Amino acid sequence: MVRRPVAWVVALVLFVEGLGVAALQWFLGVVVDRQDMSLAGLDPDVMSTSSKAGGLVFGGYFALCGLVALLVAVRDRAPAGFGRILLISAAVVHGLLGAFAWGLVGWTAFLFMVVVLGLIVLLLMTYDAQGMPTSDEPADAAPDGGKGGDGSPVTPQPAPTTP
Repeated sequence: MVRRPVAWVVALVLFVEGLGVAALQWFLGVVVDRQDMSLAGLDPDVMSTSSKAGGLVFGGYFALCGLVALLVAVRDRAPAGFGRILLISAAVVHGLLGAFAWGLVGWTAFLFMVVVLGLIVLLLMTYDAQGMPTSDEPADAAPDGGKGGDGSPVTPQPAPTTP
């Protein structure tokens, strides 16, 4: 199965990316601070501080997404709830960053963003297929015996007929 290795790779990539984004933004904040120049009348200290804070927030976001992927890899279960929403939002962010990277940075940055997007989508899709009966299998072959999550039948029982 490719589920667990993909989850491990996604966790590693997101941790490295979070660290890289935070370091890059911190470096840009230091550069703005040392140049002591304003942009359109903005205070350089505010620009430096906001760059550093934005880098920490965005890096923390990627690290949190990496933590979700790490938990998926360790538990070998599909992400649920808030973790699933985080991974979906990370996929959307990588799609948008890839679109911007194509025009601003070049095709290598675009390729990196698309590969990470593909890995996140692969992680989400491989765990979605787990435990779902196919149309060829009878309902009794489902992991829960054809019952819904609460134990009730998926299809209602036929109504009793009167004699």
